[in-house]
Amino acid sequence: MPPRTVKFRAATVAAVLALGTILLAASPQSGAAAEPAPVTDYCQGQCDDILPPGENGNATLVDILGNKAFGTHPAHSDDQLDRYNGLVAGHAGLTDRKLTDFFNDASFGVPKGQVESVTSPRDDVTITRDKASGVPHIKGTTRYGTEFGAGFAAGQDRLWLMDLFRHIGRGELTSFAGGALANQGLEQQFWPQAPYTEADLEAQVEYIRTHEGARGEQAMADAQAYVDGINAYREKSKKGRYFPGEYVLTGKMDAITNIGEIQPFRLTDLISLASVVGGQFGGGGGGEVQAALSLLSAQQKYGVAEGTKVWESFRQREDPEAVLTIHDGTSFPYAGKPATARGIALPDAGSVTAEPLIHDRTGSAGTDRKAPVKAPAALRKAQGIYDDGVVPEGSLPGSGAQKRGMSNALLVSGKHTAGGNPIAVFGPQTGYFAPQLMMLQEIQGPGISARGVSFAGVGMYIQMGRGQDYAWSATSAGQDITDTYAIDLCEPDGSAPTKDSTHYLYRGTCTAMETLERTNSWKPTVADSTAKGSYRMQVRRTNYGIVTHRATVGGKPVAYTSLRTTYRHEADSIIGFQMLNDPAYVKDAASFQRAASNIDYAFNWFYADSRTAAYYNSGMNPVRAAGVDPALPVKAERAYEWKGYDPAANTAAYTPFAEHPHSSGQDYYVSWNNKQAKGYAAAGFGLGAVHRADLLDDRVAKLVEEGGVTRASLTRAMAQAAVTDLRGEQLLPELLKVIRSRPVTDPELNSVVQQLESWRAAGSQRRESSPGSHAYTYADAVRIMDAWWPKLVEAEFRPGLGDGLYEALTANLATDESPAAGHGPSGAHSGSAFQYGWWGFVDKDLRRVLGQPVKGPLAKAFCGNGDLAGCRDALLSSLKQAAAEPAAEVYPGDDNCKAGEQWCSDSIVHRPLGGIAQKSVHWQNRPTYQQVVEFPAHR
Repeated sequence: MPPRTVKFRAATVAAVLALGTILLAASPQSGAAAEPAPVTDYCQGQCDDILPPGENGNATLVDILGNKAFGTHPAHSDDQLDRYNGLVAGHAGLTDRKLTDFFNDASFGVPKGQVESVTSPRDDVTITRDKASGVPHIKGTTRYGTEFGAGFAAGQDRLWLMDLFRHIGRGELTSFAGGALANQGLEQQFWPQAPYTEADLEAQVEYIRTHEGARGEQAMADAQAYVDGINAYREKSKKGRYFPGEYVLTGKMDAITNIGEIQPFRLTDLISLASVVGGQFGGGGGGEVQAALSLLSAQQKYGVAEGTKVWESFRQREDPEAVLTIHDGTSFPYAGKPATARGIALPDAGSVTAEPLIHDRTGSAGTDRKAPVKAPAALRKAQGIYDDGVVPEGSLPGSGAQKRGMSNALLVSGKHTAGGNPIAVFGPQTGYFAPQLMMLQEIQGPGISARGVSFAGVGMYIQMGRGQDYAWSATSAGQDITDTYAIDLCEPDGSAPTKDSTHYLYRGTCTAMETLERTNSWKPTVADSTAKGSYRMQVRRTNYGIVTHRATVGGKPVAYTSLRTTYRHEADSIIGFQMLNDPAYVKDAASFQRAASNIDYAFNWFYADSRTAAYYNSGMNPVRAAGVDPALPVKAERAYEWKGYDPAANTAAYTPFAEHPHSSGQDYYVSWNNKQAKGYAAAGFGLGAVHRADLLDDRVAKLVEEGGVTRASLTRAMAQAAVTDLRGEQLLPELLKVIRSRPVTDPELNSVVQQLESWRAAGSQRRESSPGSHAYTYADAVRIMDAWWPKLVEAEFRPGLGDGLYEALTANLATDESPAAGHGPSGAHSGSAFQYGWWGFVDKDLRRVLGQPVKGPLAKAFCGNGDLAGCRDALLSSLKQAAAEPAAEVYPGDDNCKAGEQWCSDSIVHRPLGGIAQKSVHWQNRPTYQQVVEFPAHR
């Protein structure tokens, strides 16, 4: 199959044409393959999906130069973007028949008239691509051939992206793609979370093969076939000169001589890729050192007893007002606060220092110094495309306790739908990239029958999507599967240890820390002008995890370590995904839940078939010793270890299936990274009385009450929530009650209040006045809210908490995450918003001041010290300051927007991971990949 590119018009520069002649001279070989038996599609045209910007994520050098010179795009690289964006304006009049105006038809197979191309990399598999979206439909007659085809298709669509992320996982990004400051930051963010030697990676492959029975052996055979397929495409694309152009621009390949090499993929690369994906979206817990610091600050201000009470009220482990996914009252106790805590290891005040990561810097390391190379004339349009990093800074959620989240799900039981079958609108919210981190595909072969998305590079199986008569999806759960231990330091000669000691006591023996290192170096290329430089990354590994901080506890030196259950088990979840793709295994809600229970990362899994909607929370939840408080650091002593803990392979006892939140047949389910169920303690701050999941819960509950829910009406509920400001809908009514408790006598300030009231009455939306206007209907009210929120939170809480405790708590939980805020865990232009913030704190405090009932209140009243008049004065004063703040200060501008451009500041930007850029689109707080499904029939 020839590379999927657009044809350039006659005006294309001669240099580009010359390169095109070389690069497009040959096409991949094709062969004949036997057609496998057709499968029955029980969705009957009622399954839809979408993944912007487009399926095709590979671009030749010609494609890249054409994009830079003329704005052209390779075929199928952007053809889902307008439909995804169109739902903002189109959801109000949405009907079931109009869904495919905004989504792909996700039926199995390709109708004869819609076949764009057929490729057969082996005789036992075909890859058919449809005209509408270019999605690969992989059909194999053998298991090996099927998986080989999946790997080959992944190479066609995401070769550069897979190469990029295997190097991120291995901590080798700067050596591979250049030393841009953002690249330095990214490998420094990811590698310390999952540092491995090559032997460690090989051991994980072998562990799956030898510890998971026949399914483990099959999984590794499938993975090998997948890798073989990637490598087959890698070799063909090099010989045919249609490999991704980024290899030329980063100095890996020569466009004229074809000299250079794309390094072969290995099974261990899949482990590295899995560590990035799973650790980013499926982790949970951690952050106990920062939590300890805020607890100490509270105790310092109020005394130990009262300070602990205040801190716990902000920690909100078990807020009775939190929105729940399982809302029928069923309790699943896990990771709660013990009645009497044992082994807590709080640091001495002022003693905590972060473990240094970077050593031996040379040249441009730690800087953004540039030294551009002299690029050939034909390549100058693409010069410097990676000067800001291959993954621009802030594009991926940050590290720490707030790094995860995103994705949502809305499911309604068949009892409340018009057709009598469950309906689901769900998908992962994984940021916006070009190409996307995931790729859309259909895989049909022996023991596999599914369509959906897989993260590029680990796409042996569909990870979220649909089977023959069922569909499934996930949201990040974030329950606590990561603990912090305080290990006592020692010296092997018996001398007094210091904070810098590199030995520790393990079960009574002075043991050496293991040193893991990565030395990276770089030099300027056409793509990345960063000057020559290098550094060495170093982490210390212990039997209790990776060293993150040093401190003293009771005057004795310790190291704090981070230990997560999924460390050394990055790809074990492959077994669960294998089951989800197997139509012989998943036949109903119960078998789906069992399959999901084999996924080790912390996810909320949702399921719908023609009869049942269901839910299961997955994760390797460790069984902790009695009395251990999961929210704080604990002493590294055998009495406080996980039950059955063996550091050799990082194994322990885990909570059984029945203790994980799970449910079937509830009237409806919603999830937006909120609290799962009663008793399932929050792993971090922020799961309180107001959460963005309330935007879904309120709307879906109303639909269920009215009855007759349709695919369109449930999609509308999601789309309305996607453009709604959480603060405006949930908090503004209480703020206005406080302010209107007395007349506002200042005419200008009263006018500001009226603007906010009008916006709230209209639905508190951040939505264009008309499609393409790039201006919000209530632009000034939105500006005022954006300026006011951080000011009002500070005016409400800082006076009572004091500077030290206020700053410590804001380090645990940021006060705001508006769409325009670049400080959130997802960065600016990322779509995802309103997950992390002080919404619940403000809500509880204001209701208390207003004299309204509050369950699980904060330990003290803060706004105006509990006085309504004083609270009103504080709010009005901060509101007056906010109203006077010009748009250019509220929206200061960035590489994508000029200062003061409100719509642009909110807009979604698909961050280019390759050489193809995409246009900005309207803000939506919505899954990146999304399904709308209703199965009318079942096997």
